[in-house]
Amino acid sequence: MSKKLTIILGPTAVGKTAYSISLAKKIGCPVINCDSRQIFKELNIGVARPSVEELSQVKHYFIASHSVKDNYTAGRFEVEALELLRQLFEDYDHLVMTGGSGFYIDALCSGLDDFPAADLEIRNQLMTRLETEGLESLQEELKRIDPDSYDAIDIANRQRVVRALEVTLATGKKFSEWKTSPKKKRPFDIEKIGLDCPREILYDRINRRVDVMMENGLLDEVKGLVEYRNLPALKTVGYKELFKYLDGKCSLEEAVTEIKKNTRHYAKKQMTYWSRDKEIKWINYPAQTGI
Repeated sequence: MSKKLTIILGPTAVGKTAYSISLAKKIGCPVINCDSRQIFKELNIGVARPSVEELSQVKHYFIASHSVKDNYTAGRFEVEALELLRQLFEDYDHLVMTGGSGFYIDALCSGLDDFPAADLEIRNQLMTRLETEGLESLQEELKRIDPDSYDAIDIANRQRVVRALEVTLATGKKFSEWKTSPKKKRPFDIEKIGLDCPREILYDRINRRVDVMMENGLLDEVKGLVEYRNLPALKTVGYKELFKYLDGKCSLEEAVTEIKKNTRHYAKKQMTYWSRDKEIKWINYPAQTGI
């Protein structure tokens, strides 16, 4: 019998956790997380980590398994997840993976292009420029030296812009010219199920989820992470807005409103990212009453 991996994906707050747990219980297998933020042990409320009760229902992997201090990448996830799958497929014929990180899912399914290792000196220079000159300056440089990458990547994603510039400047070869590797073959079948629901329902769930996060102590969580605020893992929705509040640059109400807006934008970008993937079987997953 061939081995099979079912990947549950979709926009944030659509209900992937509940769906994947239900499916895993039906199959009788664990759940492998594929969320680039839930993997960090220091992040909990702001990344909507599954609850203790949810985690107790089935075994989960890649939940709170790494530190924000790690330089964790999609390439590292590809290597670690493939090794985990190899081990688990010795005991299971069918496994479930779930998450909203498209780049991580692509890395696992198709492999990453053979980019060079990070040049930390150039990266640090670019990160300094990012803080002093702003993202727009780096975007303009990328547009000038590698217009194909500028058109292809999410230029609002700071890390993607920095990485594209880093590779181009370090190697003298455009970032876009590295992206030529063929899709890698995996020794198991892959099924992708996308969860979606009407936009107004999803946005209402997002807004209510943020309110619940604040009630559950997100602000205190952020206060406890101030020492890590300059790490890539903390430059993300739900944290960066509250750091801005702690800096006295906005009111708490304004910060919460910004979290909701940025989370809605993130959900929209997730759907745009996956719209190109014709392998995904989309289902209308009615939003449940829970958050």
